Amino acid sequence: LLSSISEARQLVDTAYLHARKSLKRNLEEKVANPMNFLKHLKDPVGRTRSAVRAADYLETTLKLLKIKLHLSGKWRSNVTDLLDRKQKEVISKETGCDYQIRSIKCPNHDIYRTITGECNNRKHSHLGSSNRAFARWLPAAYEDGVSVPRGASEGKLYNGFPLPLVRKVSNEIAHTANENITQDQELSLVFMHWGQWVNHDIDLTPSSGAGFSPELHCETDCAFKSPCFPIKFPPDDPRMLRSNSCMPFIQSASVCNPRTFTREQINAVSSFIDASTVYGSEDSVAKSIRNQTDHLGLMAVNQNFTDAGLELLPFENNTKSICVLTNESMNIPCFKAGDKRVTENLGLSALHTVFLREHNRLVSELRKLNPHWDGEKLYQESRKIVVAIIQMITYRDYLPLLLAEETSKWIPSYSGYNENVDPTISNVFSLAFRFGHVSVRPFVSRLDDSFQPLGSFSNVPLHLTFCAPWRIIMEGGIDPLIRGMVVDHAKLMKQNQLLVEELQNHLFEQTEVMGLDLAALNMQRGRDHGLPGYNAWRRFCGLSQPQNIDEFSEVLGNSKLAKKFMELYGTPDNIDLWIGAVAEPLIPQGRVGPLLACIIGTQFRNLRDGDRFWWEKPGVFTPQQLHALRKISLSTVICDNTHIKNIPRDVFKVNSYPENFVDCHEIDTLDLSPWKDKPESVTKGMQLSNVCQR
Repeated sequence: LLSSISEARQLVDTAYLHARKSLKRNLEEKVANPMNFLKHLKDPVGRTRSAVRAADYLETTLKLLKIKLHLSGKWRSNVTDLLDRKQKEVISKETGCDYQIRSIKCPNHDIYRTITGECNNRKHSHLGSSNRAFARWLPAAYEDGVSVPRGASEGKLYNGFPLPLVRKVSNEIAHTANENITQDQELSLVFMHWGQWVNHDIDLTPSSGAGFSPELHCETDCAFKSPCFPIKFPPDDPRMLRSNSCMPFIQSASVCNPRTFTREQINAVSSFIDASTVYGSEDSVAKSIRNQTDHLGLMAVNQNFTDAGLELLPFENNTKSICVLTNESMNIPCFKAGDKRVTENLGLSALHTVFLREHNRLVSELRKLNPHWDGEKLYQESRKIVVAIIQMITYRDYLPLLLAEETSKWIPSYSGYNENVDPTISNVFSLAFRFGHVSVRPFVSRLDDSFQPLGSFSNVPLHLTFCAPWRIIMEGGIDPLIRGMVVDHAKLMKQNQLLVEELQNHLFEQTEVMGLDLAALNMQRGRDHGLPGYNAWRRFCGLSQPQNIDEFSEVLGNSKLAKKFMELYGTPDNIDLWIGAVAEPLIPQGRVGPLLACIIGTQFRNLRDGDRFWWEKPGVFTPQQLHALRKISLSTVICDNTHIKNIPRDVFKVNSYPENFVDCHEIDTLDLSPWKDKPESVTKGMQLSNVCQR
């Protein structure tokens, strides 16, 4: 046992080292393929890296034991069935996996949330914290019952049918040309961007740390060799380069599961809506993005550039940054924020920038009100307000547009904190919330002060804006982007127009290397995560489970599409969750079908009811503070933190300039006077009367 563990550690460490060296070499040679960009955005850092590495040690140990014990294919049970409790404990301890079971000591009294999300729930201190496994709402469906993704072995049948290649499904069902998209007549592009902003706050599935080791040939070999699970091209694919080429795909990093040893994926960020995009989800990151020089509670800002006098996000401090490769002559590295994916697209970077400025604005205002507060108190109080703003905008403004008439069914009015609700993000939600990919437009538009196209910078194909912070620094800052988001319509999800060509063929195609296919990635990711098929989730949600083409035509309201699905999958039971869910007709007035409404609604209810620091929970804010917070909107935040002078009252709705716009002075601002400390004597009196009331 011990020699296997030691061998496993060596193998994993070597693979990690190779992967890091290989990426470094690529950057030095200035070659980066789309996978390198994806890796940069989803690379495990800090404590996540140790957690993922421990899981790799564990998994590799079990593989080695299997070989050493000569468990052939005929052996039906798993290695773990041969281990007793003591042996399992040894493996858990020696691989470092026992951190999952160690208890966390929480302080008796706390007024602020932790950065990691630990101790939010006092009974189960790890619930919702970063670097834990996603929750499983249904048992995992793996080919071998433990870790092999469905579809990994050729010719294997599920419910009597083989699983189709995800790329084939993408080509036949998801693909739509860039030109013929239908615009959403009611919702702006802000709606799409806010979905991604919230999503990045609550889940991040990093890639396996070993997946980029050149020894693995993930890019050249099409066979499944964990963590490589390449996406094969169907023979008639227009983009197949050679007869045996495939699109690289690296499995998600797993997390230690010392109890059952089934493969579980790790959520690297805290589940709560706690602005971890701004502040980070682990203490070392949170510390590194604060202003270390003046200790006034401010976030660090860019030292090289400003946006017409306003702050920009700081740069990563590494000399070789992948973002430089998107325009070498500009030599601009990636931004640094609480979330690694900050530079993925320009709209996302703009929201990151706005909330960084909002934090620093709040710190300065609160310091004027309470000169006696120290930097830590200023930081925590400002953070608490930023979190409340994001929670409020999400539940009051965003979710009702998404879920429409079904909002109150899934998310009834708030009735207080419930320590028995598990707020952990579920594995299925991490896939389901990617529904937003079908509302992405193929071009990024940037507008000047009068909301006219900003010269030659105006319409940029989406794939040329991935990981390109130079476009913010050199092409007019974030204001033109925000104006574009406010005026542009989101793309409407239509069954014959799911994913634009930019995302279906050119994802991260900054260099001439073949881009990735986001639809295929999503479906392959669902299989990688062991998610059961479409009907299992319909059953979970109390919806009908279509068995044949007629029943499925009824669910989809589209017999042609149902026929296409049946030809590919043979049975609705096998349909990959993501494609089945986004293909459903939208609920009345909403922007998702019934299955997504159930999964998303359930998750957001748990996130709210299981959060001890939820902004509306009595005692978190005073009644006066709540009254002040309720007046503000995303328009307020934009007006307070940009040079934009005119804005619609509701930026989520489609607005045309100038008729639906008002001057920023007409937008309610946040009155901070309720945050002013009362003089000592008054506070003492209030505390006494509170005691009497209790």
